[in-house]
Amino acid sequence: MEVYLLELKKGNKHHNQTPIKHSNLLKKPISIDFGFQKDDGVHRCIDGLSNEHIPRTRTREALHPLQVLGLPGKGPFPRHRNTIRAVVGNATAGADGELIDNLPNLEIVSSFSVGLDKIDLAKCREKGIRVTNTPDVLTEDVADLAIGLILAVLRRLCESDRYVRSGKWKKGDYKLTTKFTGKSVGIIGLGRIGLAIAKRAEAFSCPISYYTRIKKSDVNYTYYPSVVELASNCQILIVACPLTEQTRHIINREVIDALGPKGVLINIGRGPHVDERELVPALVEGRLGGAGLDVFENEPEVPEELFGLENVVLTPHVGSGTVETRTAMADLVLGNLEAHFLSKPLLTQVV
Repeated sequence: MEVYLLELKKGNKHHNQTPIKHSNLLKKPISIDFGFQKDDGVHRCIDGLSNEHIPRTRTREALHPLQVLGLPGKGPFPRHRNTIRAVVGNATAGADGELIDNLPNLEIVSSFSVGLDKIDLAKCREKGIRVTNTPDVLTEDVADLAIGLILAVLRRLCESDRYVRSGKWKKGDYKLTTKFTGKSVGIIGLGRIGLAIAKRAEAFSCPISYYTRIKKSDVNYTYYPSVVELASNCQILIVACPLTEQTRHIINREVIDALGPKGVLINIGRGPHVDERELVPALVEGRLGGAGLDVFENEPEVPEELFGLENVVLTPHVGSGTVETRTAMADLVLGNLEAHFLSKPLLTQVV
């Protein structure tokens, strides 16, 4: 995992008002390939800024004379710690207290995700460090994936695809699957993404219920004051809440048993929402009917016991993984950086 650190060279002032532009997307996540000359691990950000999650971006006018440093893990980077002014993270690599304390001149953390659980927000507030994320632009894609996972699990789309490819269809028809329309859907977290999922599920004539810490007055969905009660009263349970200490392992043994052998769990939130030590045996033993999982506790590690289960659909944390959404997210990240260094209002300020 890499954190991107932006450094403003001493003696340079940034006055250019040119907006940031972008072009093509690259393919693979995480690894850095700027196409520019390396100098002891420092990638010169003279002509552009890119990572393989976001578009290649022309920044000569907008962000010159920044440098980008790719850090595998948390090295001490003594040569640059005093000049680094910004950190760009993502859903799996952010800025914890240790990193922040090592950067005495850090001014802003711009996260290439909506989740903030990888950023020490309290430390940022304490030190006056600004924090931004990429809300709204990924809502529709994540909601789409949630519905896609439901359909894939209930209609056994992945398994039936393999059935055809393996030539088994010639030997007999595929087994019957389960209908989605009309199934009761429970949603943990009714924010932007949760509401978008509810809207889509309503199109399938699904009764909607939800759990949040505080009952919402502006929706007509059935409210349950605990996750266990919600799980006991729905057939499909979807995790769509932020990850906090309070929501870590919100899906535990009690919730799984309440959902039961005919229930389906969908997680498009964060991996640590689910206690995998309880989830895996429940699926293996048939105490839980199925699961669609886009996120995992120790990404990219996934419990191998899940690989052979046909009632489980696994995706590699791709909720926002479309060209259109990643482009919009990149625009927000770089737009926030540009606004900060030009002393303009931030686009999506959290802290």
